[in-house]
Amino acid sequence: MASLNKILLIGNLTKDPELRYTPQGIAVANLRMAINRRFKDRNQETKEEVCFITVVVWDKQAETVNQYLHKGSPLFVEGRLQSRSWEDASGQKRNVIEVRAERVQFLGSPGQKAAAAPEADEAPLAEPNTESAWIEESEEKS
Repeated sequence: MASLNKILLIGNLTKDPELRYTPQGIAVANLRMAINRRFKDRNQETKEEVCFITVVVWDKQAETVNQYLHKGSPLFVEGRLQSRSWEDASGQKRNVIEVRAERVQFLGSPGQKAAAAPEADEAPLAEPNTESAWIEESEEKS
């Protein structure tokens, strides 16, 4: 059976990146993105809907996006969907689906802060073997 898990997004950050480090010292950043969709309804009126997505960026790429991106920055993200679940402090089962970034590219005009930065996708990242430790740590803080 064939399968594919590939996401391509273009949008803007809704807040500054949140950078943290795993106990092993690996950087991980959470990006909150807004992706707008414009369309015409049956009455030919232009409508707009917004989808808010959390993107998780690892390693050197996480440090780079934290250094150069800020609320409102336009960016392109290539990655995959990642699902995880846990039990919170009250015993409730929690689930979340996020985008695990494989490549982040800064967009915008030359006068913008992000445009002066180098691309954050210089080298593809290997899967950190500490991802499960980070997930457990981030769930404890939630």
